[in-house]
Amino acid sequence: MEIFDTHCHLDVEEFDADRTEVMAAARANCVTGIVVPAIHRGNWDRVLSLCAAQAGLYPALGMHPVYIERHREEHLQDLGRWLAAERAVIAVGEIGLDYYVEGLPRDRQQRFFERQLEIAREADLPVLLHVRKAHDAVLATLRRIRVKGGIAHAYNGSLPQARQYVDLGFRLGFGGTLTYERSRHIRGLARALPREAIVLETDAPDMVVSQHRGERNSPAYLRHCLEALAEVRGEDAEGLSVATTRNAREVLGLGEAGQAPAA
Repeated sequence: MEIFDTHCHLDVEEFDADRTEVMAAARANCVTGIVVPAIHRGNWDRVLSLCAAQAGLYPALGMHPVYIERHREEHLQDLGRWLAAERAVIAVGEIGLDYYVEGLPRDRQQRFFERQLEIAREADLPVLLHVRKAHDAVLATLRRIRVKGGIAHAYNGSLPQARQYVDLGFRLGFGGTLTYERSRHIRGLARALPREAIVLETDAPDMVVSQHRGERNSPAYLRHCLEALAEVRGEDAEGLSVATTRNAREVLGLGEAGQAPAA
């Protein structure tokens, strides 16, 4: 069995004490690929260094909307230059809009989101989206600034909105929330969507699975997300591992397991 974690912040300090053990545990639990998205200019070097040191780790560079006050205009210029220079980068992310957290200026978020979409389009890369309480605004922006698809991380919108993302070339990310029986909306979405639309993620160290409630999340727990997906869909976990891994590799331009990313 092979499972692909499309969103895991392995670079953060929560993993500093035992990162090697965490990655070994992930591999022991059939996780063969992990995307590590950046969140601001200050952690691009760390993300790239981590992914260069370990097989099966894939870097994404971007500026997260929650950290909007840390971003600068020159960082947008830096992003374009880094994408041109760093061929290992497979996506632009984590980017998007967050209308959930109070006090984040929406106009500034929108400007940085739009500019990063333009940079992704210029680089011919998919994007990793962070969206909270802002799906209509994000979808409207994606219709204006077309990119090479990507992943709507931790998807929590409606089913009609999900279908709009799919029509725009996106897959929808599902993770630890699936493992909670009370997450009826998320589980309902995972049941209703075609398997071709679904990818798996942990968002570790956040969004921990129910089996480890109260602990730090880990990419090793992705298997619990797969099992929950199989449960809600009434499908075989082995078949879903193949499908979701294929979906992830296709949308990220990675080809088959063991191959180099598409040029």
